[in-house]
Amino acid sequence: MTVSSSTKLVRPPIPGQSTSAPAGAALRGTQSLVGQMSWVFTRPSLTLIEVAWRWLVGIPILIACWIAIERVLAALPLDAAGLSDISLQNPWLAAVKLADAWVQYRPHVMAVLPAIAIPAALAWVVVSGLGRNLVLKRMDPRLPMRPVTQIVLQAAWLAALIALCWGWFQSIGWAAATHVTSTAEPDLVGYFIWVIFLSLGFFTLWALMSWIVSIAPLLVLLEDRSPFSALVESMKLGKAFTSKLVEINLVMGIVKLMLIVLAMVFSAVLLPFSDEVGASVLHLDWVIVTIFYCVASDYFQVVRLKAFVKFWEIFRGSALRLSGASEFGV
Repeated sequence: MTVSSSTKLVRPPIPGQSTSAPAGAALRGTQSLVGQMSWVFTRPSLTLIEVAWRWLVGIPILIACWIAIERVLAALPLDAAGLSDISLQNPWLAAVKLADAWVQYRPHVMAVLPAIAIPAALAWVVVSGLGRNLVLKRMDPRLPMRPVTQIVLQAAWLAALIALCWGWFQSIGWAAATHVTSTAEPDLVGYFIWVIFLSLGFFTLWALMSWIVSIAPLLVLLEDRSPFSALVESMKLGKAFTSKLVEINLVMGIVKLMLIVLAMVFSAVLLPFSDEVGASVLHLDWVIVTIFYCVASDYFQVVRLKAFVKFWEIFRGSALRLSGASEFGV
C-alpha cells in the first residue's frame, strides 16, 4: 500500500478507548489511572512479562554486585577500614568514620565498577528493549515488533538516568565535603537537610522530565518513527498532551515512594518480636516484602505504559490515523 509522504501510518485505536480530544482534554491523568489499573489487573500476563524481563537481567546483576562486594571486603576488611567499632550512639563520630572509610573504599570500588557497570548496562538495554516491546505487543497484538529501535531508546533512557544519578552523587558529595569534615565537628543537621532536599529535588526532576525518554518507544511503534525522530517528536507533543504525561509521571513517582514506605513498615513489623520469632522468620519476612515491592513496582510500570497509550489515542491517534486503512490491515 502506498501513501503520500506527508501521512504517517499508525495503528487503529485499542478497543474500548476513546478517541475524542475534547473528552481527553477534560480528563485528568489521575482520574484515568483507576481505569488503567483495573485494565492491567485483569490481564496479569502483562505484569508477568514485565516481572520476567526485569528479574531475568536484575538477578544476575545483583549476584555480580554481591561477588564484587565480597572481593572488596576481602581486600579491605571492615576492621581495617575502621567500621567494626562504629557506634550510632555517637552520630558525629560515626559520620567521620564513615567518611574516612569511604575514602579508603573508593579506589577499590572504582577498580571493580567498570567490570560490572558496563556489562550490566549493555544487558539491561538489550533485555529491557525486548521485554518492553513484548509487553506492548501483548497489550495490543497489532503493534509491530521493533526490538532494535526499542533497545536504542532504552539506551537513551539509561543514559539520562545515569546522568541524573551522577548529578545527585556529585551534589551529595558536595554536601558531605562542606558539612562533614575531620577538622571540625560535623554538621549532621545541615548535611541531612541538604541530602533530603537534593534527593527530593532530583527525584522530582526525573519525574518531570523522564517522560521524554519514556514516551519515545511508544511513538516508534504507534507512529512508525525512527528512534531519533521519536525523541525529537516527544518534545513537541503539545501542552495538553505533555501535561498529562507529566501528571502521570508525578503520580507514579508518588506511588513508588508510597511502596518504599510500605515495604519499610512491613519489614519492621516483626522487629519488636525478633527474640520470639527468630532470625529465620525475619529473613523470610524481608524476602516476602522485597518480592511484593518488586512485583507491585512492575505492575505500576505497566499501568503507566497503558496510561501513556490511552492519552496518545486521545490526543494524537485520531489526528494521525488514516481514514481508510492502516498498515495493520484495519
